[in-house]
Amino acid sequence: MKYLVMVRGTQADYDAMTGKPSEHSPAWSEKELQAMFSFMEGINNDLAESGELVDAQGLTEPAQTRFVTAGPDGRPVITDGPYGETKEVLAGYWVLECESLERVTEIAARVAQCPAPAGAPVFPVVIRPIQDGSGDGVC
Repeated sequence: MKYLVMVRGTQADYDAMTGKPSEHSPAWSEKELQAMFSFMEGINNDLAESGELVDAQGLTEPAQTRFVTAGPDGRPVITDGPYGETKEVLAGYWVLECESLERVTEIAARVAQCPAPAGAPVFPVVIRPIQDGSGDGVC
């Protein structure tokens, strides 16, 4: 079964990682940033070695986001970010092929242990099964 494992963040979190603190998130030092990258690389390497990794990507900051919606006339309405009304966004993800929900939950629990500066917000790691394409809506 394939699963999407997601981590979330905010624009303030991305800003903090570039050294700009806010009331939401303390500034990250270069050492803290490198510890986070090293931790994630270790997870990715382990998942690649086990054959469970299908894909993994970190996403750019919300300020680089673009929304595309249909306007009243059906023509596209394009809005560039950042978006004040959007609090949390997808910050990164893994697509994993795992034998069970229990196994992917073990992996998500490991992801949740990612090092961060004291006082940094803690977001849950979200697991979503990926539909198998049968069209019945059941995974």
